[in-house]
Amino acid sequence: MAKPLTVVFQGVTVLLDIEKVERSKLYGYIDNEVVDDSGKACELATLISDGHSIAGKGGTALAYLTPEGMWRKKADLKAVDIQGNTIVPVKSTFDTPVGLGETVSIDDYLSHNVHLIYRLTAQDESAALTAELKKGTIFQFPFSYRGGLEASAGFLLLGSDGNTFLCVGTPTAAEFVGLKATAAIVPETDEATAVEDDSLDFNLV
Repeated sequence: MAKPLTVVFQGVTVLLDIEKVERSKLYGYIDNEVVDDSGKACELATLISDGHSIAGKGGTALAYLTPEGMWRKKADLKAVDIQGNTIVPVKSTFDTPVGLGETVSIDDYLSHNVHLIYRLTAQDESAALTAELKKGTIFQFPFSYRGGLEASAGFLLLGSDGNTFLCVGTPTAAEFVGLKATAAIVPETDEATAVEDDSLDFNLV
């Protein structure tokens, strides 16, 4: 079971147990199994670049190499931004309490692509936090499950069913082009040629 998410609202610490909302639990899923002529389950294999060797499950791996082809351990690597500056990794959000101070509008929330949703259950109910969420308040804070190079945007809000949710997403990269759109240019077709191409040849047997 995952560690509880610790949040602080108006000086009160609240522990929230999280449960991932799985798409398969909501809509079900289909599992396709490929079998051979005898009914035995098949396993995925990889055709090596030599064109005739086959590597089974666990037979391939990723490696980190220098431009000169020298082996490098993952621990030797460091992440940098586009300017070449070292990126300081972020810690897991579960390691330290999260202060609920920043709020956003519904428009700000909807301008994000949400890729993870967690249902939250408070171990000890906080009347103040519950009342604030019922007003429609949406709290935002940086969220990273295990830690990594950068945190995603986490939104704490109350659903219409009365459950508390943590939605995790990234800003939508949408650009406004304009109201006027140029029509696509369709090449002109010779009408006589089109009729000739579409005609039937009754001399064919």
